[in-house]
Amino acid sequence: MLRSPWGRRQRISTWHRPYVGVLLLLDFGAGMLASFTAISLFGQAISGFDVFKRGVSFFYTVAYVALPLCWLVVLWGTGAYDRRYLGIGTDEFKRVFRASLTVVALVSFVAFSTKTDLSRMSVATALVAALGYILVGRYAARQLLYLIRRRGHAAHRMLLVGTLPEALEVHTAVSRNPAAGMIPVAVHLTDGYSPRRQASPIPVYTGRDVLSVVREVSADTIAVCGSVSAEPGELRRLAWLLEGTGIDLVVAPQLTDIAGPRVHIRPVEGLPFLHVEEPKLAGPAWLLKMLVDRVAAAIGLLILAPLLAAVALAIRLSDRGPIFFRQARVGREGKTFRVWKFRTMYQDAEDRLATLADQNENDGLLFKIRDDPRVFAVGRFLRASSLDELPQLINVLKGEMSLVGPRPLPADDGDFLGDVRRRLLVRPGITGLWQVSGRSDLSWDDAVRLDLYYVDNWSFTFDLAILWKTVGVVLARKGAY
Repeated sequence: MLRSPWGRRQRISTWHRPYVGVLLLLDFGAGMLASFTAISLFGQAISGFDVFKRGVSFFYTVAYVALPLCWLVVLWGTGAYDRRYLGIGTDEFKRVFRASLTVVALVSFVAFSTKTDLSRMSVATALVAALGYILVGRYAARQLLYLIRRRGHAAHRMLLVGTLPEALEVHTAVSRNPAAGMIPVAVHLTDGYSPRRQASPIPVYTGRDVLSVVREVSADTIAVCGSVSAEPGELRRLAWLLEGTGIDLVVAPQLTDIAGPRVHIRPVEGLPFLHVEEPKLAGPAWLLKMLVDRVAAAIGLLILAPLLAAVALAIRLSDRGPIFFRQARVGREGKTFRVWKFRTMYQDAEDRLATLADQNENDGLLFKIRDDPRVFAVGRFLRASSLDELPQLINVLKGEMSLVGPRPLPADDGDFLGDVRRRLLVRPGITGLWQVSGRSDLSWDDAVRLDLYYVDNWSFTFDLAILWKTVGVVLARKGAY
């Protein structure tokens, strides 16, 4: 509970306090475990430390107390416990990496200044192991936080301020991911409201004082959607009004589906301009993506050769006909190619398509039925486990596809108009945002939105995150049919 400038008390969100406490324990434990790992592996080398000559107890105090505490202090200094970065995005993990570099520098400086003869391998092991253990611990803590948030707890209650269309756009964007910990609870309008014109899924307030609405709906965050008012200085006065209340103020400009790294604030004469950079679809990072794609595809085909042979045999025994299904798809810059996939349907699948057209469960260019009668038993397993897509590594090796990218669409439609055409700026991928966000369960509009988001906000780190999430999605068999 915090007191406002007018003596009123306002309830604020405190979910982060126990969460930070858990992180402190996990990080301290990670530091101790890292020291134990180094001592276990390099016990003989440690006995030669100059610091060891001061006594065994002193050495173990440094290893199991001082060094873990150093990690906590540096992590705190880099903002790794700041609630703004906890539970969402990659900023938390970036700060952990920065802290690791700082700890390395501090240990090196102390060793040099005290002329301590340290074993390089043991110190390197302790520092690298601590980084790994901390990342694993924080990832596990985040997964637990996601589980709690999906049950409606440990989240920020948001009051959306702005016009109704702007507020509902932010409501839709925030509500897509419950794990983000943002729950819109009400809208405070800056213009008139007509229920006949546009309905709202949450209560709408107009003509009220903002703080009174905040207290009534128990909100702890105010999100200004678009432009709160045409009157100059109103946003600044709103920030003044919230001083001392403990209520967060965030601004949600109309830049939906644009990732944070592309948005920078550049103040000019006191005006905080939001500068939106162009998508980076060329350069060293793009060349690295292509290189990693080719190398990973070659290694993957070599390692998975026995599995691919077993799948091919299973298909041959299930239904006579070709092992692979080759369909024309649209690639980068509109070029067509034939995708490699294991065949999962009977040979007469295309002939039976017309009789099943009215059962299509997809509202876009792709035809999908949850229990498609054209799929044979082994093919159903291959689809559920995504093994049918492994031959697409051949397309990646040839440069027609990428490991991560937009969903490859059939070329039968001929031309792609409007926003969909922007997908063709990059190579389609074996996996992508569409796969880790629901796959066949997604509507066509959602699939296009995710593909466009990937195109506009691609990064090598983003690819690695998608590949990591793909493993869990494939094991869970979510949306695969």
